[in-house]
Amino acid sequence: MRFGPVATRDSAGLIAAHTVRAEGATLRKGRPIPAEEARLLAEAGMGQIVAVRLDPDDVGEDEAAARLAHHLAGAGLTPEPAFTGRCNLVATAAGVLLVDPAGIDAVNLVDEAITVATLPAYRPVAAGEMVATIKIIPYAVAGASLERALDAAPHPPLRLAPYHRRRIGVVSTLLPGLKPATIAKTLRVLADRLAPAGAGIVAETRVPHAAGAVAEALSRLAAEGCDLAVVFGASAIADRRDVIPAGLEAAGGRVEQFGMPVDPGNLLLLGTLGNMPVIGAPGCARSPKENGFDFVLHRLLAGLSVTRADIVRMGVGGLLGEIPLRGQPRAAAHES
Repeated sequence: MRFGPVATRDSAGLIAAHTVRAEGATLRKGRPIPAEEARLLAEAGMGQIVAVRLDPDDVGEDEAAARLAHHLAGAGLTPEPAFTGRCNLVATAAGVLLVDPAGIDAVNLVDEAITVATLPAYRPVAAGEMVATIKIIPYAVAGASLERALDAAPHPPLRLAPYHRRRIGVVSTLLPGLKPATIAKTLRVLADRLAPAGAGIVAETRVPHAAGAVAEALSRLAAEGCDLAVVFGASAIADRRDVIPAGLEAAGGRVEQFGMPVDPGNLLLLGTLGNMPVIGAPGCARSPKENGFDFVLHRLLAGLSVTRADIVRMGVGGLLGEIPLRGQPRAAAHES
């Protein structure tokens, strides 16, 4: 691709590098220059314009962006029509975006003319939401560079894990001083979190804050076919031997992980009872603000496994905004 000034009278068929307006004629940036417009501009006294001349092996910006977008899009994603060298990928359903960072990096390293930008990995997305954009910076890219970019990602590095866990059971434990209004608000906040995933609360029970009561409640939720159980404790989980993990184990379940390097959200518990994942929610999950609970919840709703290694990797980017109801616990108390 050659870029630079050319005689206006010789510019017909080239690509206008910039929008040019003169009396009786207009050239649109990125569009081929019509012969009549070139003649009118020359007659108006414009001796030169900046234009682009493609080399034989060049691929136009729209074609290049579209080819790369189709190559990068995995299951659950679809490219929109390319325009001005840009092709956007959108989700075909609600779900969680899965990204192979190495694949995206490999494509972006090929040529500065070729760029791919994506949402963060594991971001919850809605149907029709843009998850990535492929932009060709100049008006064309060398065919060899485009082929190298395609080869750099032999498998689609972007795909969608659609939501499919929809039947959610909730256990709330009770202690003196815990107001029914607090539980009601907690359930409303959870319902709002679940709604974008097409999920809802199908069973809800309130039991004393005791391991035996928690075990019985979780067993009932599993028997009723819940896809996922969330336990909101009247008191935060402080140890693997505390009430909620003890109740899960008493029901025949297993604690997979207690604690996470996400704040707010440190005191999350993750376990299983048969095929039913169980989340011991941290206290911040009562707030609608983003916290560590969201990181785990959406992956589970999309049917993704969440391992200890997955949770450990959440630490980078895991320092989130404060939640007012926590009373600013990160601030150290200083005595005068």
